[in-house]
Amino acid sequence: MNILSRILAISSLFAVSSCGGQPQEEVEYRWLASSRPTAILFSIDDEAEQLSATPSDTLFRGSRLQVIPSQLRKIDKKTYVMVKRARKTFAFALAENLTEDSTKVVLEKKVYVRSASSVLSDTATSKIGTLAEKGAALNVIGFDRIDPLTGKVNRYKIRYKSTGKAIGAQPDSTMSAKALKNLPNAEGWIYAKYTVYDQAEAKLNYMAEKYDSIHGAVRNPFGGGKAIGLDFFPHEKPVFKGGERDGHKHVAMPAACYSLYLNFSPAVVGNIEAYIRLAKETKINTFVIDIKDNQCPGYKAEAMRLYSPTNYARAGKKGEALYEKAVRRLHEEGFYVVGRITCFKDSYFVKDHPESAITDLSTGEPLFHNKSEWPSAFDRACWQFNVELAKESVRRFGFDEINFDYVRFPDRMTRIEDHIDYHNRYGESKVQAIQRFVTYACDEIHAVGAYVSIDVFGECASPGYTTAYGQYWPALSNVADVMCGMPYPDHFSDGFYGISKPWNHPFEILSAWGKRVVGRQNETPSPAKVRTWVQAYHVMKYVDKNGIDYNAENIAKEVRGLCSVGLKDGYITWLSSSNIERYEMQKEAFCIDYRNEPDSLLRPGIGLNKQ
Repeated sequence: MNILSRILAISSLFAVSSCGGQPQEEVEYRWLASSRPTAILFSIDDEAEQLSATPSDTLFRGSRLQVIPSQLRKIDKKTYVMVKRARKTFAFALAENLTEDSTKVVLEKKVYVRSASSVLSDTATSKIGTLAEKGAALNVIGFDRIDPLTGKVNRYKIRYKSTGKAIGAQPDSTMSAKALKNLPNAEGWIYAKYTVYDQAEAKLNYMAEKYDSIHGAVRNPFGGGKAIGLDFFPHEKPVFKGGERDGHKHVAMPAACYSLYLNFSPAVVGNIEAYIRLAKETKINTFVIDIKDNQCPGYKAEAMRLYSPTNYARAGKKGEALYEKAVRRLHEEGFYVVGRITCFKDSYFVKDHPESAITDLSTGEPLFHNKSEWPSAFDRACWQFNVELAKESVRRFGFDEINFDYVRFPDRMTRIEDHIDYHNRYGESKVQAIQRFVTYACDEIHAVGAYVSIDVFGECASPGYTTAYGQYWPALSNVADVMCGMPYPDHFSDGFYGISKPWNHPFEILSAWGKRVVGRQNETPSPAKVRTWVQAYHVMKYVDKNGIDYNAENIAKEVRGLCSVGLKDGYITWLSSSNIERYEMQKEAFCIDYRNEPDSLLRPGIGLNKQ
């Protein structure tokens, strides 16, 4: 019992009348303890010939109770203690469910992992100690806090053997039982929401009768991994309100985010007032601003100094001031602000941590692929760096949401898979690693009051197979707050979905793609919002030198194509230059409230002249 609790207990002693008019008894304070979120209170009939305890009420553990220690009843070798429920109302609690120490109210000693989860060795820095496999038994030695409204634990503190493998993984067959027993112990933290009290229950899949047949039928022709091995237990999606929080003004997420993308260059973010003027003349309500792009870090973040000195050295000295002004001004004008971070395409991080890189087996050096070195998405140090950068950016500038790009393994790797090393410590599939990163990121970033959106290739909405780079739409949508597909029309091949030169038919191609997304959204129990990146640049010359210009009319057709199949959560413009003059030329497309347009406008051929 801490000092304050002792003072309260001593100062609160007072006399109450017992039920039978007995002499007054002293009252003390205890906390209700249990191995489950609730504990039972009992009624005991003192007039009965033989005493019996009847359940009468339940309370959440952690509740602070007035106890009359002298009023005890012993029934069937169990001791019951009288507690005061309300004025002149009494009940009994089992003595084993009462404690003088508020840190001892959680009595469970073992729980089981329902959904494979990261075990943190340091909750302050999101450092991952190991992975806990589905079905693993965990030894509980403490907890961080209890929700007073549910009695549920937020995170368990656990102790485990430091084998170098995941908790619950098969031990090394070359290691003797004695050597295994003598391995050092480690301690860590795991979110209780991913655990259950019964091992058999932990090994079950969520609604297996519905979802196992769907995901079990998904093929794995490109080596991305089996869909059936992913987590489809529902994830509760948070709701963050606008207003002052942690020294920053925040804006609630709009029902539909009509978003402009801004790269981080002084000519763009330093000219924020011009973008604000444009947005206020339209329906734009959201801005997506780069925090870290590959080889383009935005500001000298403490996370960069600690985990990636090269990113820190290459970040602009004026970045912090630019972010502070831009995010503050956008919030003052009522705009929702999203910070974009590229994850697993980061040459500077690889330079600092070559051990975290995908490496070439023939040379042992980091693989250079698609004009970059790539951290392995299996690598937990890279996970931590990007999540710590995200948390710092939310706390420092007040971003309302973090958008993660390059949440994947490199694409176009199938021909060289046998010649590279991903450093897959836990033997995970690619789709497992990507979903588990998103789960970890959401848990940590939600804790600082921001949403998480994930950029995915348009292909991962295709049915029937998992992708080679580890993105599987239903698994990621189940976890993330927002899915941001990138179905740029000039990225589709000629004839895709039966559409000749789909880049010249923005409504048709986005509508056809959107139907696939709707299918994937129906294959997951807690689907995310869908906010899609739309092409705002001219068709690439290498695709078609006569391709159409993505002017205001054609951007409007893209968004209406999405809305035609019910994807009305918004859009983000992909224009890498973020050129203000280009955006002003496209202004008419940004003046439309697509979410509330009549259905008569959601058909092919409808342009700006039909608003």
